[in-house]
Amino acid sequence: MSISRKRVIKQRALEILLRLKRLYPDATCSLNYETPVQLLVATILSAQCTDERVNMVTPELFRRFPTAHDLAEADSDEIERLVRSTGFYRNKAKNIQAACRMIVTDFGGTVPRQMDALLKLPGVARKTANVVLAHAYGINAGVTVDTHVKRLSRRLGLTEQTEPVKIERNLMELLPQADWENWSIRLIYHGRAVCNARNPACDRCQLADLCPSVDLTKVTPPSPPAMILPQ
Repeated sequence: MSISRKRVIKQRALEILLRLKRLYPDATCSLNYETPVQLLVATILSAQCTDERVNMVTPELFRRFPTAHDLAEADSDEIERLVRSTGFYRNKAKNIQAACRMIVTDFGGTVPRQMDALLKLPGVARKTANVVLAHAYGINAGVTVDTHVKRLSRRLGLTEQTEPVKIERNLMELLPQADWENWSIRLIYHGRAVCNARNPACDRCQLADLCPSVDLTKVTPPSPPAMILPQ
């Protein structure tokens, strides 16, 4: 890619970021949690599941097992029962308990603050690690790439990659580090509210003029100026 094209894409990304901040000024993580380990668990549960469903499940889960020690020593069948409605519950329960056991044995019961350490935990990839670091510790180590971020970043012409790690790398080059995580959250909000997968509402999208994928058939062109007849 030429330097001039990279510059154009970077300028587009920065303008999109500015507009997203204006559109969703109060956007924040929609998962409910009180501690880093609870955020870790909620994020693991959010895979292939809505945040709303996770927030329905976690109050009872965290009431019964509020800490990493509690989850590490819990009956696995009970964890499965409590998280069943989030889907893939056996694998999620297994990863949650294994991660908490490692947190207890290897990290003194505290969720680590380093990306490489987090990635050693069962069930934790960069998406989960980025969420935990940003929202539990205020550390922007990368850009969270979920299905919304992947889809919209490609639609907006900010990346041609299909693998989350490569998309993340592209976005990190385009955006200021301080905005890496709030970019993801606001793009997720926009994906849910406007740019959904099957039927994006291009006609009411505030990013339409910046989007190379815009469906022009959905966008109403501005009315021509009224003709003023001579008196």
